[in-house]
Amino acid sequence: MKKLALALALTTAVAGCTTDPYTGEAKLSNTVGGAGIGAGVGALGGYLVGEATGVDSGRAALIGAGVGVLAGGSVGAYMDSQEDKLRQQLQGTGVSVTRAGDRIILNMPSNITFPTDQASILPAFYPTLSSVALVLKEFDKSIVDVYGHTDSQGSDGYNLQLSQQRASSVSQFLASQGVNPRRLNTQGFGESQPIASNASEQGRAQNRRVEISISPLTNG
Repeated sequence: MKKLALALALTTAVAGCTTDPYTGEAKLSNTVGGAGIGAGVGALGGYLVGEATGVDSGRAALIGAGVGVLAGGSVGAYMDSQEDKLRQQLQGTGVSVTRAGDRIILNMPSNITFPTDQASILPAFYPTLSSVALVLKEFDKSIVDVYGHTDSQGSDGYNLQLSQQRASSVSQFLASQGVNPRRLNTQGFGESQPIASNASEQGRAQNRRVEISISPLTNG
């Protein structure tokens, strides 16, 4: 139990740290930092309730930290509204918006998001990500998974690391724009989940991407 409490406390502290996308400096959000202890206690309670009831522990921790949840009957309409707003904001940006059940998936090709073989977001892409952040803040009853992907060029280890770094850069930018960092989950998949053939440059270009998967936060 002590180890679990310590781990959650550290998670809360780390979640409050963001990187200024313009200077690259790590900063602790005043709002997150001030609320961290209380939220951490709430998250711990939610985590334990989740473990006892079978609800996903990550979602339970968010609920315990005071992040609002959606009732079953309102999920569809809520995600419909969020999808519409994202489509309005992202029209003409090169970012695709796909609906898969109750999830919304944003596909961000690497050619508009990052320089080649780098994990620093292109300054020209800041306005697009800022638009995404605005919608995420408005529709705050959702969990945001940020996934990094690469093509098959280079070693597996290098690709995995690059994909993780790129996903982290996107998550940190969203947090710096006011998205609750406790809602953000980040993972790099390297070259393991292609959506096109790596045999052609066109296919490899499709595989180099960051995806943002937005799903409703519910009790179930």
